Amino acid sequence: MDGKKLEYKGEEALMELERLTMNADEVQEELLKEIVTRNGDTEYLSKYLRGSKDVSTFKNRVPVISYSGIQPYIKRVANGEDSSLVSGHTIVEMLCSSGTSNGEPKLMPSIAEDLDRRTFLYNLVMPVVNQYIPGLDEGKAMFLNFVKAEMSTPCGLPARAVLTSYYKSKHYRGRPRNVPFLDYTSPDQTVLCEDSNQSMYCQLLAGLVFRHQVLRVGAVFASAFLRAISFLEKNWVKMCNDIRKGKLDASITDPECQLAMSSIITPPNPGLADEIEEICGGSSWKGILCRLWPKAKYIEAVVTGSMAQYIPSLEYYSDKKLPLFSPMYASTESFFGVNLRPLDDPSEVSFTLLPNMCYYEFIPLGENSWSLDEETEVPSNELVSLLQVKLGCYYELVVTTFAGLCRYRIGDVLQVTGFYNKAPQFKFICRRNVALSLDNDKTSEEDLHKSITVAKKLLEPHNVILLEYTSFADTSSVPGHYVLYWEIGHNKSKIANSSLDEVLKECCISVEEELDYTYRRCRSHDKAIGPLEIRLVKPGTFEALMDFYISQGGSINQYKTPRCINSKAALKLLESNVKGCFLSPRDPIWIP
Repeated sequence: MDGKKLEYKGEEALMELERLTMNADEVQEELLKEIVTRNGDTEYLSKYLRGSKDVSTFKNRVPVISYSGIQPYIKRVANGEDSSLVSGHTIVEMLCSSGTSNGEPKLMPSIAEDLDRRTFLYNLVMPVVNQYIPGLDEGKAMFLNFVKAEMSTPCGLPARAVLTSYYKSKHYRGRPRNVPFLDYTSPDQTVLCEDSNQSMYCQLLAGLVFRHQVLRVGAVFASAFLRAISFLEKNWVKMCNDIRKGKLDASITDPECQLAMSSIITPPNPGLADEIEEICGGSSWKGILCRLWPKAKYIEAVVTGSMAQYIPSLEYYSDKKLPLFSPMYASTESFFGVNLRPLDDPSEVSFTLLPNMCYYEFIPLGENSWSLDEETEVPSNELVSLLQVKLGCYYELVVTTFAGLCRYRIGDVLQVTGFYNKAPQFKFICRRNVALSLDNDKTSEEDLHKSITVAKKLLEPHNVILLEYTSFADTSSVPGHYVLYWEIGHNKSKIANSSLDEVLKECCISVEEELDYTYRRCRSHDKAIGPLEIRLVKPGTFEALMDFYISQGGSINQYKTPRCINSKAALKLLESNVKGCFLSPRDPIWIP
C-alpha cells in the first residue's frame, strides 16, 4: 500500500475514494496479505499460522475473538514486553475506548501508521460535503473539540482517547493554516487544554467573537454539542463581559488559553457584546444557533445510533433550519467509513466502508438475532467478506488491523443499505449486547430507542420534552422489571403535577406496547416481567452522569450516554436524583 495516498486532500482525495471503491475487492485482499506478511511472525498469529503467510491459512485457522481473546497480549505489551507479541510494527500508544458500553475502558494497540489512516478519512469529509454545500471555504468552522488527560501504561506507553491522540498529533497541530476548510474558530491551545470547563468556555467565546464568519458548527457527538449549548446558557453573560471589556474572565487560569484568547478578544468590542446579549437574553432559545451564527449552513455531529435521541433538541435549537450531518463511522479500534450523502435525513444515514482502513469480515445475523453474546464461538467459515454482504441483511462487524487485532468483533450491528461502486454502504443499527433482558426477552438498544420515541410524543401536547434517558433491568424484586430514568424539560407553561403523573404512566405503557412480541408475552402472559417503571430525575442529572464517566477515564469527545446502565456507582448517582416514580398501569396487549 502506498502510504502517500493516505495524505491526499481535496479533489485528490475524491479521486482516491473512487479508486478504492472501484477496486474494493483487490484493495481488501492486498491489505490482508500485507497484514499477514507484517504480523505473521508475531507471537499471537504464529501459533495459528505456523510459519505460513498465506491468507487462506489465516481465514481457516485464526479464530474470531472478542476483547478477552486479545487482552492478555495487550496487557503484556502495556507492561513492557515487545510489540512483536501482536504487531510487526512498534506499538506507539494504547488507545482507550470510551468505556460506556460495558462500564470499563479497553486498551487498543496503535502504531504510527494508524494516524495516517485516520487523517485520510478526516481529509475526505470536507471534499464530500463541498459537493453538496458549496462556499464552505469562505468562512470558519466552530467545532468544539476536547482532549482528555493522558495516562501511561506500566512501561510508559501513552494511554489516551483516540481523539486526544489525533489532536495532539502532527497531523492536526501541523495542518496547513492557509487551507480554508481547516480554519477553525478555536485556537489549538483551547482544544488542547485538559480542563474541559476552561476549554469549553474559551472555544465558545471564540465562536461568539467570530459569529459572523462561522459557516458550520458542531462537535464529534451530538451529546457534546448539546452540552456546549447548555454551558453557553449558563455563561453567556460572562462571555459578553469579556467581549465588551476585551479582557478574559478571571476563571480562565490556563496560561496557554489566556495567551491564545488575548488576541481574539482584544480590542474591546461593545457592539458585538450588545448583539450577543440581545440574542441570548431573549425569551426563548428556540433557533438560537441560527441567530448567534446566522451564516451557519449545517450542524456536524454524530446523530446516528444512540445519538438519535438528541435530534429533537438539535432541531429545537436550530429551529429545524440547519441540516444534521453525521460525517463518519469510526471506533477506537479503527476508523471505518464516511457518509457520502451529507444531506440525508439522520434516519437514512449510511456509511461507505473504505477498504484501505482495515480488513473487514462480517458475522451474518437474522433480523432479530442481534443479541449474540460476545463470548459465543463463531466458526471461521461463517464469516463473509466485504464484497460478499447482501443488500438489506444484518451483520456484526469483525476487523483485522495492522496494530494487532485479528478477527476482532467490534460489537456493532450493521445493515447493508446499498453500494458505492463496489464498496457496501451500511446503516449503524446498534451495539451488540447493549440490551435489557430479564427472561427470554432481548431488547436491543434500537428497540428501546424506537419505543421511547413513540412514547415521548405523549409529552408534546403538554409542552414537555424528553431531554435524556437511560435504563437498567432491575432484578431486586421478583419478577424483575425494566426501569427507565428520564430527565424532562418544560418549553413554555408547566403542566400540573397531577396531570404529568398520569402522562408519565401512559408513557410507561406506551413503551411496553412498542416492545417486541417476546417482551409483551413475558409481561402479559408468563408474568415473568413486572410493570415497566419510569423514574423521573432532577434537572442536570445526566450532566452529572457524564461528569462521572469522564472522571472514570472517559473522554468528553467520545462520551455517549449509556442506554443501559451496569455500573453500580452510576446507578447510585441516578437514584440519588430521582424525584418521582411511575409504573405502567396495565399489561401491554399480547396476542398469541
